[in-house]
Amino acid sequence: MSILKQRLHVTIRGAVQGVGFRPFIYRLATELGLVGWVNNSAQGVLIDVEGTQAQLQNFLLRIEQQKPPRSIIQSLESKFLAPVGYQQFEIRTSTGGEKSATILPDLATCSDCLREIFNKSDRRYGYPFTNCTNCGPRFSIIEALPYDRANTTMKKFQMCIHCQSEYENLLDRRFHAQPNACPECGPQLELWERDGNVLALHHQALIQAAASICQGRIVAIKGLGGFHLIVDARNKAAVQKLRRCKRREAKPFALMYPSLELIQADCEVSDLEASLLRSPQAPIVLLQRKLASHAMVAKRLRSVVEEHTAFGIAPSVAPGNPYLGVMLPYTPLHHLLMAELGFPVVATSGNLTDEPICIDEKEALQRLSSIAEVFLVHNRPIARPVDDSVVRVMMGREMVLRRARGYAPLPSTTLPDSPVRAHGCAPLPTPDSLLAVGAHLKNTIALCVKEQVFVSQHIGDLETVPALNAFERAIADFQQLYQTKPVAIACDLHPDYLSTQFARNSGIPAIPVQHHYAHVLSCMAENDLIGMHDSQPVLGVAWDGTGYGLDGTIWGGEFLLVTETSFERVAHLHTFRLPGGEKAIKEPRRVAIGLLYEIFGEELFEMQHLAPVQAFSDRNLGILQTMLQRNLNTPVTSSIGRLFDAIASIVGLRQQNQFEGQAAMELEFAIAGFDTDECYSFEILATSSPAIVDLLQMVREILADIRCGLPLRKISAKFHNTLVEIVVAVAKSVGEEKIILTGGCFQNKYLTERAIKRLQAENFYPYWHQRIPPNDGGIALGQIVAATFHLSNRKQQLCV
Repeated sequence: MSILKQRLHVTIRGAVQGVGFRPFIYRLATELGLVGWVNNSAQGVLIDVEGTQAQLQNFLLRIEQQKPPRSIIQSLESKFLAPVGYQQFEIRTSTGGEKSATILPDLATCSDCLREIFNKSDRRYGYPFTNCTNCGPRFSIIEALPYDRANTTMKKFQMCIHCQSEYENLLDRRFHAQPNACPECGPQLELWERDGNVLALHHQALIQAAASICQGRIVAIKGLGGFHLIVDARNKAAVQKLRRCKRREAKPFALMYPSLELIQADCEVSDLEASLLRSPQAPIVLLQRKLASHAMVAKRLRSVVEEHTAFGIAPSVAPGNPYLGVMLPYTPLHHLLMAELGFPVVATSGNLTDEPICIDEKEALQRLSSIAEVFLVHNRPIARPVDDSVVRVMMGREMVLRRARGYAPLPSTTLPDSPVRAHGCAPLPTPDSLLAVGAHLKNTIALCVKEQVFVSQHIGDLETVPALNAFERAIADFQQLYQTKPVAIACDLHPDYLSTQFARNSGIPAIPVQHHYAHVLSCMAENDLIGMHDSQPVLGVAWDGTGYGLDGTIWGGEFLLVTETSFERVAHLHTFRLPGGEKAIKEPRRVAIGLLYEIFGEELFEMQHLAPVQAFSDRNLGILQTMLQRNLNTPVTSSIGRLFDAIASIVGLRQQNQFEGQAAMELEFAIAGFDTDECYSFEILATSSPAIVDLLQMVREILADIRCGLPLRKISAKFHNTLVEIVVAVAKSVGEEKIILTGGCFQNKYLTERAIKRLQAENFYPYWHQRIPPNDGGIALGQIVAATFHLSNRKQQLCV
């Protein structure tokens, strides 16, 4: 008796293009004796296959179990249909249609390709653009979906006979590897002078670039997602020259090391940190220096760092910082360069401060010629700028601080059907397309297509015209890739943000979202707390530097009770004024004057023993006094970020910031491993709603500790402990089990880890960020969620 055949149609969505998924399906189907076809589509991978029911069930099971290592299956939908009588299994030509396939991020060089470029007998020996289906460029070269060579920046490179044979061989790891190339047919290197004059070609270009680095010169190198500016990290003069030319006074530089072993010689590296360094994402990982023992106080740290000789990392790489931002080579070009050098280099973004990274060699000559002395370039176009990602380990797991190469644009979350239901109505669907334009600093955008949310790579601070242009290009780029036009644009509530103005001038309905509410929703979405069945409220602790509040003041020390569709501000930090407004953000001494004025009033300006008072001339003190007396340009804030600035100034640690967050970082570093459970006094004033967290007594006690000569590390530890106890106290008063920790302040390792442990000890369930940054780089995701709620509420009203 013949066994009846059935036909199965499968749609797989996720990161399934450019990872060898079709050859995997081909091999699996032929092994199981199935017939039919597989192809790429704009939605993902489509499979139509015939066999017995047992064969087909085994086929589905093994797809999940044995999928290619770089692939990510987000959804697998299957249905049985009438058989059509296929005779064989084949890989068919890609099809178009509605664009919803997941674009894979760029992937670090795999071990197989690495062996080839260092094997003298291999035809790709020394070739800096070697790749396969397991590694290489993806997001930085794709121009349209589906992911085929004709839709990438590799389309102009005609494959040679050998590469074409690999590309068409189902059993080859380069089968349908779209960037496949070799020295005969692929991109090539050139070394240019500042005027564009060619100094060297191919491998000699790399050799001469390495020689320039050894000579202390600044070399601009076109990499995967843009240019790096590279100097010898041991050369103090070269690093200082780079700082001057790049106009980057003190913000730490990232380092690239030739090997993990050399990193381990300079830094403490845990197993998880080593795994992150060697992962396909290959991010910059923040590592504790071996030089800077946590037993040192901040002052001692500076003096020891300055004594570091030329044989180690130059002190100006990360001045006064016990951490180094470190990465390993992640392209064949970087591997070959670092093997030639054998020592760590500074590898910082190829741009001027506050400008986007350069991606085109002609543009680089114009924008970077005042910095770089030679340019190592290639002729593979870069479709879009993609910076290096930055992560640190927090509570034994990864926390992304800057989400770009290796992570973007994988969908950060899949939104469920809207949790908002009207009585008697079906669940309300997620809108077809929504755009979120993020915040002003650390900008990212997000695009919601159906239920998937794609968060862009890091764009940066929208402080300059080039940065704004990059922001607008990223929006157009995402809409073009997914061939979609948003029905609404979510933006920040702040009317002066350039991203907000873009949304309001777009001609598309704008949905303003309060900044800290977006922070909380972002963390909730990442932790799958959106649309939970129990729908219990959560307490969001959103702490950062600046966010426009519903009352027009500057929020930043917020406790928000978040329900399914809205929020309530249940508590916040006691407010104080910022003399000079925006200027105070760059001058902790101004913030301290504003805070101390709340305690001492006019007496403050006679207290010459206080560090913030000493930091101003008599004339400037008089101006500040008048501003505070008359409420002239002294906006009100409840910001924890500004509180960090004020305390850093009061203890004499820093009076002026050279980069965003510098004072807060140094206050964290000042703890230097000091262990204490002591904290300062505080009071929660709950006579009205929202409750007020009064820290003025804490400030008085800090001043008393300074007078008594208490070590800075103990003062800092007690200050951090106080903030943690405030979180616990407010959590107890609100009474919700789930606590969200979000905002830029929770990049602070000591604060975050202690808060998590204390909340767990009190039987709360804390949630914090992992793959979406806690800083403003995560705002766009939260804006998407809020906009979904907003539109669903409107539909609910219509349904009722």
